[in-house]
Amino acid sequence: MKDSFGREITYLRLSVTDRCNLRCRYCMPEEGVCKLTHDDMLTEDEMILAVEAAASLGIKKLRITGGEPLVKKNILEICERACAVEGITETAITTNGTLLPQMALPLRKAGIQRINLSLDTLNEEKYRHITRRGELKDALDGIHAALDAGFEIVKINAVLIGGFNDNEIRDLAELTLKMPIDVRFIELMPMYDSGDFGNEAYIKGDTVLAQLPEAVPQEADGGVARLFRLPNALGNVGLISPISAHFCGDCNRLRITADGRIKPCLHSDDEYRIKGCSREEMTAVMKDAILHKPQWHGEMSYAERTHTHRDMNQIGG
Repeated sequence: MKDSFGREITYLRLSVTDRCNLRCRYCMPEEGVCKLTHDDMLTEDEMILAVEAAASLGIKKLRITGGEPLVKKNILEICERACAVEGITETAITTNGTLLPQMALPLRKAGIQRINLSLDTLNEEKYRHITRRGELKDALDGIHAALDAGFEIVKINAVLIGGFNDNEIRDLAELTLKMPIDVRFIELMPMYDSGDFGNEAYIKGDTVLAQLPEAVPQEADGGVARLFRLPNALGNVGLISPISAHFCGDCNRLRITADGRIKPCLHSDDEYRIKGCSREEMTAVMKDAILHKPQWHGEMSYAERTHTHRDMNQIGG
């Protein structure tokens, strides 16, 4: 289905929980989330109805997100059922990776094809700082577990933060020399404000290219990242620049939050409730949401914050 600006909407990001075993400083408060009741959240059956409704409108790609999706007790059942929905041809999950040593192979067997892992630093102390409680070894073990499980594509997402990890750009990029993975640098978005990030934290994705002059441009893979490759690398380096070079004109995404709200734009406050709806009702609401998808998210910077009232963990990464 096309929106009012002619964009074909083919990609659904479904958040299964707003909870997480980490507390990343750009994502959620240190004390965690405000606990909602079970009745406030989408049930497993409602999630599958939503995926079926989306598929009936032309959605082909599905990404399971959170919070941290792997803390969801029935995540394997959700994945297996969602991956089997007719019309869904590409399935992926985004995770911080710390639970993958136990979960990678079961996720693969459930039908997940691709996996994205969050990793902002290769320094143990900095990892504990940015996640407030995590251990770097767990995340690194998760990468190896994903590769060992045979996922078709494994990507590392590194949020680019001036004054924190801009001195690790080469170290992170050179992971592609050692493993068949892509490493993608994502500009920090002015969403949740933990007080840790001043104006200097919001640096452009092109900072990466300045530190990797030998990187060679690659053909796009259908995603939003500009791709490059280091000589003799096994994977690509990607730049995702939602602030300095937004890609709203090509946005093909729809998001569903764990509490059953459709968000046609990550940074908009507009939401459409599907909790408690039948499949037919969900389809009608999705059509409305797609037709009201905004043209772009507006100017954003340290001074111009996002228009959404939710933290990232409450929307879905």
